[in-house]
Amino acid sequence: MWPCSLSPHTSCCRMEATPETRGADEGGRTGCGSSPHAPSPAAPPPILPSISGLQDKWEEKALKNKSFDIFSDVGHMALDSLMKCTFGKGNIGLSHSDNRYYLAVSDLTLLMQQRIDSFQYHNDFIYWLTPHGRRFLRACQVAHDHTDQVIRERKAALQDEKEWKKIQNRRHLDFLDILLGARDEDGIKLSDADLRAEVDTFMFEGHDTTTSGISWILYCMARYPDHQHRCREEIREILGDRDSIQWDDLGKMTYLTMFMKETFRLYPPVPQVYRQLSKPVNFVDGRSLPAGSLISLHIYALHRNSTVWPDPEVFDPLRFSPENIAGRHPFAFIPFSAGPRNCIGQQFAMNEMKVVTALCLLRFEFALDPSKVPIKLPQLVLRSKNGIYLHLKPLRPGSGK
Repeated sequence: MWPCSLSPHTSCCRMEATPETRGADEGGRTGCGSSPHAPSPAAPPPILPSISGLQDKWEEKALKNKSFDIFSDVGHMALDSLMKCTFGKGNIGLSHSDNRYYLAVSDLTLLMQQRIDSFQYHNDFIYWLTPHGRRFLRACQVAHDHTDQVIRERKAALQDEKEWKKIQNRRHLDFLDILLGARDEDGIKLSDADLRAEVDTFMFEGHDTTTSGISWILYCMARYPDHQHRCREEIREILGDRDSIQWDDLGKMTYLTMFMKETFRLYPPVPQVYRQLSKPVNFVDGRSLPAGSLISLHIYALHRNSTVWPDPEVFDPLRFSPENIAGRHPFAFIPFSAGPRNCIGQQFAMNEMKVVTALCLLRFEFALDPSKVPIKLPQLVLRSKNGIYLHLKPLRPGSGK
């Protein structure tokens, strides 16, 4: 069950909000800034420097001819990319492993899962008296202070009309710029509280979930080398002599997209979501749940349900070919949840993960470490209890060998 008392203390918890748990007015206001900005199709993704930094780090590690855990490195890259796209600045996740904001976001994820799992922690009075509760509040404060500072600095800069026009004329607007210029149907700008809620939600959802998604994609690449080779060949054919990716390349990567979706079926980044019922739900066998019930939707189990997915443990990207998708229930595959409150950043996340995977496939060959098989650990995001250790073999530029 999701402790509802979490939500007043960190807007990160809004990832679980639905029309059933929040008022329509709030949903209408906070949703106005959530649509991602559409970049020029021919433009290179702004996250490329972050990916390049990750690859350089992996190149050094690969030369030692030992497997290593990729999860933490991917996490720093994902945060660095989000900082660029959200605040227009980065180079923190890769260069400062002790970065307070990164540690705060990581702490919040672990502490929220811990509170969910510990029944006694569902009581506010008890929780806030514990060391874990106080640590939770400190992490929230660090995250909120960082966001508030960036919002204040950007607002101050935008007081200059020339600066605002300069930002509007930029080829790419970052997420915060879009929010600062957004207005609701009554022409009212977002309040500072709304701005922080949007940014915190985007950062929280886009960091840990993307880290999990990319890590399991690369694990599956290593586990299924034939599919890895096919994905690499598709990317090489699309890019030709280019070594960088443009946005309009992504839609052409059909096999890589199917591979990613099959990975998310077996290893969904968010293994379960939580909802509160606004009205009773009656089941076909006569049982029912009353309004107000807190329920868990187990995405991991749904994606491995043999009545929905034949041979569910078999890894087969062609499950997501156009002919196989036709006729499938729309809620059979929900890695980003579903309905009006599904993940606001799913398109951004898919594009980011596709760019990272494609460029890494051109730079490295991935192989498993048989001595370190990942032990799945379903928390707020799907992790591995013992890390995700892979062998990486650098490929000669332009050769794929």
